[in-house]
Amino acid sequence: MAWRASGVAAVSAEHRPAMLQPHTFSIVAADTRAGEVGVAVASKFLSVGAAVPFVRAGVGAVATQAFANTTYGPRGLDLLARGFTPSEALDALTAEDAGRDDRQVGIVAADGRAATFTGSRCIDHATGIVGTGYAAQGNCLASAAVVDALASTFENSEGHLADRLLAAMRAAQTAGGDKRGQQSAALIIEKPGGGYAGFNDRYVDLRVDDHPAPLEELARILELHKLYFFAPAQADVLPIDATLAAEVAFELCRVGALPAGHAVFDDAARAALVAFMHVENLENRVRSDGAIDRQTLDYLRAAPAVASAS
Repeated sequence: MAWRASGVAAVSAEHRPAMLQPHTFSIVAADTRAGEVGVAVASKFLSVGAAVPFVRAGVGAVATQAFANTTYGPRGLDLLARGFTPSEALDALTAEDAGRDDRQVGIVAADGRAATFTGSRCIDHATGIVGTGYAAQGNCLASAAVVDALASTFENSEGHLADRLLAAMRAAQTAGGDKRGQQSAALIIEKPGGGYAGFNDRYVDLRVDDHPAPLEELARILELHKLYFFAPAQADVLPIDATLAAEVAFELCRVGALPAGHAVFDDAARAALVAFMHVENLENRVRSDGAIDRQTLDYLRAAPAVASAS
């Protein structure tokens, strides 16, 4: 179930404050089972990821756009951390802002509650939709179908929050996106201990600052990020049986990680596999249970062979 909040109006002729102007579309969302909160955003605006998205693990996420008041990000997250609901946080932020009619904001809490706000002077088409675990919004859009696509695609998608957010954004772009065109996109997700080696909360932090097809470039980078930083799904973990052992040993020889002709997957081959994975930045996928994940195996198969000695 979703509800729509609209503030559609023609551009006012009055002078507006000299603020950032990322006319854009975005979605803020929470995956309560995975403990993740995030923002995906795209715009005909340079480096939209530097202006719109704000995320805090265990607290929530904010997208502040249109004639953006970037203080809404940290202040909104602080309000959520103090126990405000997303709707209460939006009321508090906009109540003291004389430029609120030019703002658009989406807020989601880590528990899935969400709210969206579209000021009455945001550029047509401008609207927002709130559903379970997300708020989708956009302004200066090709049509209202853009936000509809954001919401419906997110609601009907499965998998990692990153995949669901990106799927929603790509559907919104297909529906017309920012009516001025494309330039930049960003995807940020946090969860407690989700960063590299668990030292911080930055699970996904990807930006495409200037590109003719930024969401497609973001999709490409996300697949690399998943390879290097996501844990493999259990279905992708393959026991190294006799057949696979022979293949892995052969591939390690082919790429020069083992001496030519080393056909046994023994301790030397295991050490060579680990060394290869570290060289290729796959250290998060190193295993000690006699298995290899499908993504690492595919990477090894695709790695270039070493030149044979003349």
